[in-house]
Amino acid sequence: MRICYIADAANIHTRKWVNYFALKGHEIRLISPRTGEGYSKNVRLYLLTTLLPQIQLISGYVNTLVWIVQTRRLMRKIKPDIIDAHYVTLYGYLGVASGFHPVILTAWGSDILITPKQSWIHRLLTRYALKKADMVICDSETMKRELLELSTDPTKIRLVYNGIDTQRFNPRRVQGFRSRAGIPDNVPVVISTRSLRPVYNVEMLIKAIPLVLREKPETRFLIIGDGEQKEQLSKLAGSLGVSNNIQFLGWAAHDDIPDYLSAADVYVSTSLSDSTSLSLQEAMACELAPVVTDLPANREWVKNGENGWLVPVNDVEAFANKIIHLLKNENLRKQFGKAGRTIIEQRAEYEKEMSKMEGLYRQMVKK
Repeated sequence: MRICYIADAANIHTRKWVNYFALKGHEIRLISPRTGEGYSKNVRLYLLTTLLPQIQLISGYVNTLVWIVQTRRLMRKIKPDIIDAHYVTLYGYLGVASGFHPVILTAWGSDILITPKQSWIHRLLTRYALKKADMVICDSETMKRELLELSTDPTKIRLVYNGIDTQRFNPRRVQGFRSRAGIPDNVPVVISTRSLRPVYNVEMLIKAIPLVLREKPETRFLIIGDGEQKEQLSKLAGSLGVSNNIQFLGWAAHDDIPDYLSAADVYVSTSLSDSTSLSLQEAMACELAPVVTDLPANREWVKNGENGWLVPVNDVEAFANKIIHLLKNENLRKQFGKAGRTIIEQRAEYEKEMSKMEGLYRQMVKK
């Protein structure tokens, strides 16, 4: 099949998804406003050009209109068998406006859970795109409910996870990694791998650290990720007197994430909104015990007290207490970790999910 993706080429999740089908021998075309690295040689990238700097709201609308024109021209050149547009509230617009069918919209999270609630125009455009799509892919029951709220035809919706490569994300310990990171082997480590953006609410974690240190003063916190809040969060850590226990390690290549996870004992996420969290799934595959905010999508993967802890959003004290409880109970950490990996192996293995998606592509092309 000749599959045309419209997505952000700079995003690791796009690369993982696209490369799978390229390595399966499909002809892959990728339309994106940004370039990306690490793609198979079978992927041909087409860059969209920006007319105005992405600074003001008006520039976003102008550029989207320009991209629609460019996308329509590219479709006449590419002549794909199928389009898959990843992220409904931008690339999905381009997909349904391309004039080509079949077109699949693959929702990622905020495009359905947050953006349509920001204004009536966003909601209107999102509903229009979902109506025009031939199929809509989501990765959680939570998102499926939101899609139905947006009047999506239920017969169009399919549940497919991005999937976790359980060969790469596994419970092995990387020899010497802790020492290279300056962390003694006997020191407990808590890790976060979420971006430093408001939606991920890492401030909640920083505020919980003094409470954890009262009980486990030697604990180290690894914060993997970058974003506009980095300086603000670093200052907060300083004002709370916990800077010596935190390492802000910045952005990390996805290939390095398994090594970081291997050095940790507990995984945390303080997000305000999520669909299925790949960061959480990766940690579970590595047999880390998770402490995460009690969001509908997280409940689909974490059963409270069975394979992790769910805590109310912004309840700093409850969050700290659950971290402390796990740090003091190695057997419970192991129990949660093994249960979590089993869930990933059974429900979210990368090869199985991508094979499911390939079947859906073939189904749509045959119609």
